[in-house]
Amino acid sequence: VQLQASGGGLVQAEGSLSLPCVASGRRNYVMGWFRQAPGEEREFVAAITWSNNTYYADSVKGRYTISRDIAKNTVYLQMNSLKPEDTAVYYCAAKSTLVAVTTWGRYDYWGQGTLVTVSS
Repeated sequence: VQLQASGGGLVQAEGSLSLPCVASGRRNYVMGWFRQAPGEEREFVAAITWSNNTYYADSVKGRYTISRDIAKNTVYLQMNSLKPEDTAVYYCAAKSTLVAVTTWGRYDYWGQGTLVTVSS
């Protein structure tokens, strides 16, 4: 599986961005988004299963939405009401089981990351 994330950029606080992640190969993966700020550990953001069950970190609940387009084999992370503390490199990832979907070390495949910068 190859993953290609894009859509990052510079946005002002309270703005919005949408990050697509295009996957090649199999479609029945759990897809997740993680982020890593400078000097910080990688953290879970959101995940979606092949049956469209979704999971969110508390810090993004109500502001972010994860969705998937099966036909395009693409997962989207819609980010609204962005805050400066959302600034990070965002990574999409895939795994084939439903176990530990919020744990970055349990994902098998990773995209290259896309930088999101939120200015105050």
